[in-house]
Amino acid sequence: MNKIVNGVSLPNMPWQDRPEGCTDTVWRYSQNPIIKRDAIPSSNSIFNSAVVPFKDGYAGVFRCDDKSRYMDIHRGFSKDGINWDIDDSVIEFQCEDGEVLVSNHRYDPRVCFIEDRYYITWCNGYHGPTIGAGYTFDFETFYALENAFLPCNRNGVLFPRKINGNFAMLSRPSDYGHTPFGDIFLSQSPDFTYWGKHRHVMHTVDESTSWQATKIGAGPIPIETEEGWLMIYHGVLTSCNGFVYSFGAAILDIDEPWKVKYRTRPYLLSPQTTYECVGDVPNVAFPCATLADQDTGRIAIYYGAADTVTALAFTTVGELTEFIKNNSL
Repeated sequence: MNKIVNGVSLPNMPWQDRPEGCTDTVWRYSQNPIIKRDAIPSSNSIFNSAVVPFKDGYAGVFRCDDKSRYMDIHRGFSKDGINWDIDDSVIEFQCEDGEVLVSNHRYDPRVCFIEDRYYITWCNGYHGPTIGAGYTFDFETFYALENAFLPCNRNGVLFPRKINGNFAMLSRPSDYGHTPFGDIFLSQSPDFTYWGKHRHVMHTVDESTSWQATKIGAGPIPIETEEGWLMIYHGVLTSCNGFVYSFGAAILDIDEPWKVKYRTRPYLLSPQTTYECVGDVPNVAFPCATLADQDTGRIAIYYGAADTVTALAFTTVGELTEFIKNNSL
């Protein structure tokens, strides 16, 4: 059975056993959504957010669209990963170069612990959508780094350790709008400033009815396993009613992660519940974070639902790996 490598023990992570009669590889938390759209006074919606273990609980960086519909990121803390205390004020970054702080929006964050700090990436509005970056040691003080790429790009997702001596980041080159295309690429950097060695990772599926036919993008931070990097990703179908966001998973080569070993043909979870189908943007299940317990192989997946609320789903690394391998493209 596939096991998590270089992981952490999370005996207090959120978990709920598979419901009786459920045969799905990924199953929803029965009390979804765990974060409602009005969890802080200023918010219109809270979704597509990142969560990591921190001290004796969890910390998160949350996408909160306010009541003027401005998109920005906020920090939050939780003891159990389900009940969250989210700051009503946005995260303020420090940087000596004011140009680095220029942004007209920040959204869809990811958080990745590498070596001694928590790196944050997000879609940054700098003359178009690009990948903003920063870090924190304590979720109290935040430091901005140079934007990773030129516009237009989204879904910047780091690997949780250096690979062959370099930082590695997945991304999805895009356009200025609601991009009707997009593949996943990988880039490397020796210093988190200069990014290169770009490699193509995955393309969309050339079937008009596939859940991943229009565009795809990396989701949570990949999980290192004995089989390779476990990457959960979203895929988009263009239906007669607009975009439909679902998610699947792939296993990437451990040393050359632009090489795909296995990839799901069917989705793992698609928008089917009311909170996934009804909201500011209907029919969206968008994964942005996982918690994984090395001891049990349990995985909790945080995902945005209908661009409005935050939901939670569960699986195990063994079951998920078996499903990917048995249902691979």
